[in-house]
Amino acid sequence: MKRETILQTTWIDAPMERCFKLATSIDLHIASAAGSREKAVAGVTTGLIGEGESVTWQGRHFGLTLRHRSRIDAWRPYSHFRDIMVEGVFAHFEHDHHFAPMDDGTRMRDEIHFAVPWGALGRLAARHVVRKHLAAMLLQRNQMIKRVAESAEWHKYLDGRAAIKLDTGIRPGLAEGWEKMKLV
Repeated sequence: MKRETILQTTWIDAPMERCFKLATSIDLHIASAAGSREKAVAGVTTGLIGEGESVTWQGRHFGLTLRHRSRIDAWRPYSHFRDIMVEGVFAHFEHDHHFAPMDDGTRMRDEIHFAVPWGALGRLAARHVVRKHLAAMLLQRNQMIKRVAESAEWHKYLDGRAAIKLDTGIRPGLAEGWEKMKLV
């Protein structure tokens, strides 16, 4: 099974914590994927996703309604998290989200590693069609994170859910798991 890799870096003029939290926003993801009518249909379906939690996405891609269930399996606020496919059409799918503070904001770096089934035909599709589709979706999502983080629009996604839960125990309800903190 040959794995493909997509790397993208986005520079954002906003604090690292804000960028990290916006990247965990189910609502922002849905807004950025409106073209594919993507929605969260199971697991965490609104608000911010956290360590060990999962979400099932459903959307239209290549003329088909597809489902993809991801789980957060690595969690280091506010510098890194990873979501991995638990169920879906890929033979393998993992997405690492890296955040680093810079003098003028935040560097957000994405690494997607994926493989498709279907042998030689799948490898050809992965290289020429799936890779471009995923890269375009990621670029669209990252441009939205950048736009929202650099404007007052971030309040729409983060107010009332501002600080991230740092322990690894059982996650309480959203209101208890995200404490208030100023995100300038």
